[in-house]
Amino acid sequence: MNRVAVIGSGGAGKSTLARQLGDRTGLPVYCLDALNWKPGWVPTPPDEWRAIVEDLVKRDRWILDGNYGGTMDLRIAAADTVVFLDFSRWRCLWNWLKRVARWWGRTRPDMGPGCVERFDPDMPKWIWGFPARGRLAILDRLARLGGGKTIVTLRNPKEVRGYLRSLSTPTIPPC
Repeated sequence: MNRVAVIGSGGAGKSTLARQLGDRTGLPVYCLDALNWKPGWVPTPPDEWRAIVEDLVKRDRWILDGNYGGTMDLRIAAADTVVFLDFSRWRCLWNWLKRVARWWGRTRPDMGPGCVERFDPDMPKWIWGFPARGRLAILDRLARLGGGKTIVTLRNPKEVRGYLRSLSTPTIPPC
C-alpha cells in the first residue's frame, strides 16, 4: 500500500481515516479540502485544481482524502488502494453536525487557512442526496476498475476500527 485514495460522503470521516492511515503506514497525507479551498471558502479554479491533483498522483507515496468528482478519475487510476467509506446518510449527517459544533468559528486542521467552520445550508442536502448520486457513481467507477487494485468498502465505524487493526503497526526506526 503506497497510494491510497479515501473517498465517501461528506461527514463519513475521510480526513480522520486518512490521518489514521498516515499514522499507521507512514505515508504522507494530503487533505484535498485544504488544497482546494482558499481563504473565505474560495475554490481553486478547475484547471489549476486538476494540475494540483495531477502533480500529487505522480508521487510514489500518498494518501489523498476527498471526493472531488472532477479529479476522482486521476486519483483512482493512480491509487493502488481505494478506501470507500460507504456510511449511512444518518451517520454522515450526525458526524457533520458534530464537526460543525466542535470547530464552529475556527479552522479545522484538514482545511486551508481562512476557511472558518460554519453551517453551510447546502451540506445537509448534499449528504442526504449522496446515496442516490455520488454513491452510485463511485460504485460504478469502482466496478469498472481493472485488476491490481485493492478496494476496501467500510460501512460503519466498527468496520473502520477493524480495518485499521488489520494493518501492521509501522516499524519506527531507532534514534
